[in-house]
Amino acid sequence: MRVISKKTLREFYENPDFKDSRTALEAWHYEVLKSDWNNPNGIKAKYKSASVVGNNKVVFNICGNKYRLIVKINYFAKIVFIKFIGTHKQYDKIKVEEL
Repeated sequence: MRVISKKTLREFYENPDFKDSRTALEAWHYEVLKSDWNNPNGIKAKYKSASVVGNNKVVFNICGNKYRLIVKINYFAKIVFIKFIGTHKQYDKIKVEEL
């Protein structure tokens, strides 16, 4: 899979408030690059706590559920688009379906 864009992850974990997310986000990124997902079942097999929320969007729990990462996946093109990364409080303020 290709991830668009790692820069978004880097900007998040380079923020001093979120520096504890670096290891988990880099591990997630590395694992996704090596993945070959054809549908949400492949994601759920690897990430049991991931939530498939419709319209090819998936919510991942990062750092023991401290942070939320939302992606949109084009399974045919093998591209994972990062739509949101933030705390639970920030996540609660957004509408996933509008991302």
